[in-house]
Amino acid sequence: MPDDTGGRTTVTQRAIDEIKTRIAVGEFVPGQRLPTERDLAADLGLSRSSMREAIRALTVMGVLEARHGAGIYVTQLKPGDLLETFGVVAEISRGDTLLNLVQVRKILEPAAAAAAAARIDDDGLTALRAEMAAMERATTAEESVGHDLEFHRIITEAAGNPVLAAILGGLNSRTFRARVWRGYREEGVFPRTAREHNAIYRALAERDPDGARVAAAVHIGAVEEWVRRQPDEEE
Repeated sequence: MPDDTGGRTTVTQRAIDEIKTRIAVGEFVPGQRLPTERDLAADLGLSRSSMREAIRALTVMGVLEARHGAGIYVTQLKPGDLLETFGVVAEISRGDTLLNLVQVRKILEPAAAAAAAARIDDDGLTALRAEMAAMERATTAEESVGHDLEFHRIITEAAGNPVLAAILGGLNSRTFRARVWRGYREEGVFPRTAREHNAIYRALAERDPDGARVAAAVHIGAVEEWVRRQPDEEE
């Protein structure tokens, strides 16, 4: 049987694709309990071992959820669930991959800031001021970066696009350790970051999308330049 030879990966991928297709066409919907592993395997004409591997892979992707004693369910398929594995990549990346991820952030975050400038309300601006003040009071790099993450989360949430917010949330929160390391290694980084955050905040408060886009690009550009220098310093 192909399941027990070199075709196993191909058969498992076929099972993955079939389950995803059934979700896409609405046969399986968010929150629904799937048929048993045995029934699914029989329905697709596959071995239970291949179906088990497919379910495991889709669970890692955030598409399915295993509930102890209750079976396998389709998740709510929210962007944050589906992009969880992307966040893991960001967390463990170094060198060129980390640089590439920061460059993606440099593309997306200015767009999010521009969108937020047209949407953010007074409560959002108040929350941003609170995070900026907390960063100034911070006594450790970890504490400062934690408030930095929240500052950017408020902006991306205000942009009103949950997929964009999930992507940027993964990029920001999962690169926490790299940003803390920058705080300890780069002299004057926190005063510089405070100035850059002030520029972003002013543009948002003035409802200036172009200004917010430019200020965010300058801010992420500084991070990009620091990451770009790291391989040479470590060699």
